[in-house]
Amino acid sequence: MDVDFARPDVARLVFRLFSRELHPELINVYASAAIKSNDYEAKLQICDAGHVITFCRNGQMLCEVMTGREHPLPKRRRILSHGVQGHRCESLQLADGVNYHVSFQLEKLEPDVFLHFHEELLADCSKAELAHRFDAAGRLAPTPLSFMETEATADHLIVHAFHTFPDNYGVVKTQSLFELR
Repeated sequence: MDVDFARPDVARLVFRLFSRELHPELINVYASAAIKSNDYEAKLQICDAGHVITFCRNGQMLCEVMTGREHPLPKRRRILSHGVQGHRCESLQLADGVNYHVSFQLEKLEPDVFLHFHEELLADCSKAELAHRFDAAGRLAPTPLSFMETEATADHLIVHAFHTFPDNYGVVKTQSLFELR
């Protein structure tokens, strides 16, 4: 029997991309940040199973979501939908001069390796633009955490996101590039 504590089972994660913004009530947001430049705007959000990145340029909207498979999200204007297993890369050339590239991977680690890596990520959390520590499953268990780092210039936005799943000894890493042509 699966028991979810702080986060869903890492095996039930999905990565989705939409050409629309999602309604705010569809996602439980724990932390958020905004990025604005002359040519684009972006909203970064940490949710219970991962993250949401909403990127907008000249009315062109992209919304990247990593969440649990059971989470009800619309099918309308969905561009990509993949389970989060192993490593995957996608690239799309979109209207209004936006190129989108994403790479995501799930690493399942041995318990001692996970604990060491988790401690390193915990130290990185304090320097990240956006971070959240969730409640631990038990008194001595590591706290699940998520954080996002960005590199924003006039012609691109890069977002690195990290999410830990201590109950599964899993770490999900994503790198998303929104590039203006």
